[in-house]
Formats: sequence, structure tokens, C-alpha cells
Amino acid sequence: MKLNYRTVIFAVAIVFGIFFSAPSLLQLQDGKKITLGLDLQGGLHLLLGVKTEEATKSRVKSIAASIKHYTQREDILVDALTFDESSITFSLLDIDDVKRVKNYLKDTTGISIDVNGESFLLELTPPEVIRTQKQAVDQAIETIRNRLDQFGLAEPEVARQGDEKILVQLAGIKTQEDEQRARELISRAAKLELMAVDEDRAARVQNMSHADAAAYGDVILDDVKNPDIKYLVREIPILDGGMLTDASMGFDQNNRPLINFKLNAEGAEIFGDFTGRSVGKRLAVVLDGKVYSAPNINERIGGGSGQISGSYTVEEAKDLSIALRSGALLAPIYVMEKRSVGPSLGADSIEASMIALIGGFVLVVLFMMLYYRAAGVVANIALIANLFIILAVMSLFGATLTLPGMAGIVLTVGMAVDANVIITERIRELLLEGKSIHKAIEEGYANAVRAILDANVTTLIAAVVLYAYGTGAIKGFAVTISIGILASMLTAILGTHGIYQLLESRIQKSKNNRFWFGIRESK
Repeated sequence: MKLNYRTVIFAVAIVFGIFFSAPSLLQLQDGKKITLGLDLQGGLHLLLGVKTEEATKSRVKSIAASIKHYTQREDILVDALTFDESSITFSLLDIDDVKRVKNYLKDTTGISIDVNGESFLLELTPPEVIRTQKQAVDQAIETIRNRLDQFGLAEPEVARQGDEKILVQLAGIKTQEDEQRARELISRAAKLELMAVDEDRAARVQNMSHADAAAYGDVILDDVKNPDIKYLVREIPILDGGMLTDASMGFDQNNRPLINFKLNAEGAEIFGDFTGRSVGKRLAVVLDGKVYSAPNINERIGGGSGQISGSYTVEEAKDLSIALRSGALLAPIYVMEKRSVGPSLGADSIEASMIALIGGFVLVVLFMMLYYRAAGVVANIALIANLFIILAVMSLFGATLTLPGMAGIVLTVGMAVDANVIITERIRELLLEGKSIHKAIEEGYANAVRAILDANVTTLIAAVVLYAYGTGAIKGFAVTISIGILASMLTAILGTHGIYQLLESRIQKSKNNRFWFGIRESK
């Protein structure tokens, strides 16, 4: 028996497979393990809708806020700056300022500008409306994924479904409290706005209607702690959460949780300019349409940082900072469909899949041993190594195993054996032609490898396409098939070839082709 590099590589692959698959198979505390998908361990299935029309209104509101800041910074007098779902109107008091404002607005993409004397009408163009609504869905997907990653869930599935729907699957959500917390974190808009309190009319806010407030360009907002307390604030915010760069949980001097936030350079400049000219007035910190605080401005505030205080628990403050840090949703989302998958269903799925996997594996092993004798044993060794390698790679990368993924492993068993069948049949044909053991093995592998590579490469391409364009369960199937194909090429082509080379001298001495390959001795 002569050791060769193929055998060494095969032995290393087996050790690798056993070592890294052990934590998952034995459910050890240490080591990386395979994550079970929603269909296997239970969890939460949500289908969300996105109110994309609200995204266009937010876009218009953001443009209006930029215009207000620019005109105030440049000392341009503006009258009746108002906006609705898709347009902005305002007038200048000095016609000499028209050219300056037009030059400023030309850098704003996606709007049409109509100027009539001192009056301006700005409207979002139809392509900009479509782009904004599409961006709202894309941003919602990314934001929800970021929030769930920071929430601590393993492999959350977040994917677009149709034009305005989002599919969310959260494996491992088992209690009603976890489900409620996850849903609130997903759906929370986390829209931060800093808004000026209308000090001239604030004293009359309890006796004003929303229509009265709108006539002055204001809105009435409730206090987050006490709905009976009202605030009259300017409808156009000083700045919004789009200028937020970071948010983290902290504690005040009384050890109560609060949220610290930081603004980007543009936000810091706007914040500093506003506080500088508003000393003695109040600034409302508004989150999702509720006023969290409205402190007096005692001096100019530079540095672009601030705080949001409220009656939080540590967990609420942590979740809120996650929502702010991951970004506000451009448009509200709502739950269209909710399904909870119980762990008992997952246990039944695992049991049925394991029966199929073990049953199929045992039948294949018995067939190979009875039909190909010793060659079948060699093929079975490669098959067992193949399963260990699949589990090891999935464990190493923390991949998620779903029910279709288990079906992919069952299919991989058949594909791995198929490669060994092709190789063994080529060797048998050459032995029947009178070739020596050495030539039959070498030429058998040379002839079989081309067919095996062609079949596996085309299947691998199909698996890659499934992974790229599929979602959820389809991706799980594609992952196991891809790993299984690569593992079977290693074990079936390289591993078994090394074993035959290792045993070649013994096979030649025995001259018992029926024992080794399941055929009568060549004449």
C-alpha cells in the first residue's frame, strides 16, 4: 500500500467534515452550528405592505425644509411657503431674489419649476415620483434587515415580493413578547424631526383645531407621555432624521435611559444656525409624530449632537436607538398577513426529513455494497464523507437549513452516488476488455471525469441562478445543492481515486474482480 496525495487530501477532508459538523450533530455548546430555518424551528412569517404614496410627501417636505433653510440663511424674505403631496408653492417679497432662488433650485433633481413673477410652483416629475416610491420599498427592505440584524436574530429573511410588498421570515421567535417586540421594531417609522415651536400662538393651542393651525403653517402634536398636552409647531421641520449619522442608548444624571444622537455636517450646520437665531425659544424633538421634549434654547448649539429623553425602559431605549441608527422608513409599512409557525410543526418536518434522508441513504448504501462489492464500500465511504463535508461547511458559515435544504441533501446523496456509479462502470468495462488493473483505474477515471464534470457544472450553474433570484426556501435548496456538488466532486473524483491507488497492489495480487468490482474475473 502506497500513500498518495489524493488519499491525504481525502483524509484531511474527512477530518474537516467530522470536526466542524460535530457541534451541529451533537448540539454542543461550543463551536459554530447550523441555524435551523423557519420551517424547522418555528418562528414568525410576515407579509408587509408599503404606503409608497407617503414617500413622495416626505420627499416634498424635505425639499421644502431645504428651501426654508436656504432662504433664512441668505436673508431672502419668503411668503406663504406651503406644500402638499406632490408640490410646493411660495412667493418672494423681493423680485430681485428670484434669480438667486432659481439658481439654488436648479441643483434639486426630480422637480419641475414654474415661476410667475415672484411666485414659485415646484412639482415632482412623474419619473421622480416612480423613483421615490421604488426607493421607499428598497430602503424599507434594507432598513428592516439592518434592524433585525442588530436585534440579534440569526439569518432573518427579508425580500421584496411584487412591487410594494415585503416578505419577512423570522426563525426562532417563540414567545408572544419576542413576536411583539420584533413587530414593533420592524414597523416603527423612527422618523426624527426637530421642529420649531410657534411661540406667538402656542398659548392658544388647546383652543385651536388642526385647520386653524394649518392656516398659520403649523401642526398640532401630542406629548408622548401625556396626550392632553399639545404643542403647536411649524409644519416644515428644521431638519429630519435623514441627517442622522448615529444613535445610541445612554443614561441621564438620574440613571434613566435616553438616546444620544449625532448629525452629519449639513445637519450640524442647520442645527447650529437655527439655535443661534432662536435663543429664548423652544425646539421640539419629534419622533414619529409625538413630541418627546421641547427644551428652551439657551445658546447656540454646535457640534451636531443632541438627546431624546422619555419614560423608557432599557429595552425600549435600546430598540429605539436601533431603529434610529438603521434609518427611518421613507414610507409607513403595515402587516398584510401574519403566520406563526410552531416548533411542533418544525419538529414534525425534521422527523419526516430525517426518515427520508436516513431511509434513502441506507438503501443506496446497501445497493452499492451488493452490486459493486468492495467498490461499493469505497463509494459509500465517499458518500459518508460527502455528508460530513456538507454539514461542516454549512456549520462553518452559519448557514440556515430549511426543509427544502434537507431535500437538497437527499438529492445530493443520489448525485454523489451517481458519480461513483459512472466511475465504477467505466472501470468494469475496461477490465472486461482485458485491461490491467492500473490502466482500468486510470483510464476509467479519465473517461468518467469528463461526463461527471459536465453534469455537475451545469447543475451548479442552475443552483447559482436559483440562489441569485430565489428567496427563502429556494435559496436554502440552492445552498445545499451547491455545497453537495462541490463536495461530491472532491470525494467521488479525488477521494475514491486515491483509495484505489492506495489499494492497487492488493487488488492486482488478489485477481478477484468479482470481490473488488462485482464482476467475474477477466479472461
